[in-house]
Formats: sequence, structure tokens, C-alpha cells
Amino acid sequence: MGYTDEPSSFHIRVLPMNTLEILKCSPVMPVIVIQDVDTAVDLARALLAGNIRTLEVTLRSDAALTAIRAIRDQVPEALVGAGTVRTAQQLDAALEAGVQFAVSPGLTPELSKAAQVSGIPFLPGVATASEAMRAADQGFVVQKLFPAEAVGGIGLLKAWYGPLPDLVFCPTGGVHADNMGAYLPLPNVECVGGSWLTPKQAVQDRQWQIITDLARQACEIARNLK
Repeated sequence: MGYTDEPSSFHIRVLPMNTLEILKCSPVMPVIVIQDVDTAVDLARALLAGNIRTLEVTLRSDAALTAIRAIRDQVPEALVGAGTVRTAQQLDAALEAGVQFAVSPGLTPELSKAAQVSGIPFLPGVATASEAMRAADQGFVVQKLFPAEAVGGIGLLKAWYGPLPDLVFCPTGGVHADNMGAYLPLPNVECVGGSWLTPKQAVQDRQWQIITDLARQACEIARNLK
């Protein structure tokens, strides 16, 4: 793993980064659904306070793009990406909002071309070896295994490492605090993705300390694996 939890590293790296470098910045990439734009900046700051820098704001709400802009403007230490990007049009809108990377649950020819043309660090979702190989053929060797637990999780990643040793994954879907420690030591895993760092009720109630504590706990799990 390439994760460093030193706060000073927030100011050392110079963008643009590639996809692998982005994954190395945090052991967990929180999958965030923002319903209220007014919570976006405080949420980002709460995660940063827990040493989680890489934030995937999913395009599952009307507030997502505005939230991305707000975080980019007011929390420059964060690396803000758009998640659940399914079309070239959504990718264009995310780029206009200032995203620094993009994540998709899958990969279509149209989306692949748009990501290649844009040059944005892009994490396509794959669920089978054939999908992983096709994504790699298109230049995406850093991928999101999704939905990780449902398609085989740790066992699948172990099996893939032999024939696909050059591919790196961020497993997402069913990954949480109790099993992330089994994923992170795998040689083809750089970080994990999950929504447990930003519980819906805690965000709604603006209980930022809860989110900071969850982020710190995740970083502690990762640190103990070194």
C-alpha cells in the first residue's frame, strides 16, 4: 500500500496526479451521497480531520455537482472526484464542476472514449476478468472492483493476481470497517471504497465528530497493517 497519513502530505503533492497516485492518498475512498449542499464543505473537512483526503461524491443527487464545486473552492486540501459517472455527458458536467478524478460502476465505449479524451484520472468499474482485461486494453489498469463482495471479493482478487498481476483495484461494494483489513494487504489492492465513513444520519444531523472518528478508525486499521 502507498497510503501516508501524515497531514503535511496534503501540501507536498502537486496535481495533476494519475489514478494510482490518487488511490495512494487514502486507505479508504468514501462513497458520498450529498443531499444538502450546505453539508458538503463541513463533511469534507470532517473527513480531512480524520486523514481521509480522497473524496468520491456520487452523482446520485441533484446537489452533487454544486457540492463538488463548493468543496473544490473551500477545501483545497481535498481531492474531489465524481462517482457513479455513467455517461460522457455526466463526465463533462463533472469536469466543469472541477473534479480531479472520476469513478464509474462500469465502462461503456462512449464513456471510455470521453475519459481518454479528457485525460482525467478515471476508475472504471469491473466485475469479471474479461471486463478487467477490456478496460486494461483501453488504458485503464487501475480499476474499481464492483460490487466487490457480491462478485467474489477477496477470493476473486487473489485469483486474479496470478493472470492479471499488472492490474490494481479499489474494491467497493460490501466493504466496511470489519473487512477492509483483509482487502488492503492484497498485492493488487491500493485502497478500498465504502460508504460507512459518512452515515446518512450523521450527515443529516451534522455530527461531524462521528465522521472524523470513523475516518481515523479506518486509517488506524490501515496503519496497523504496515
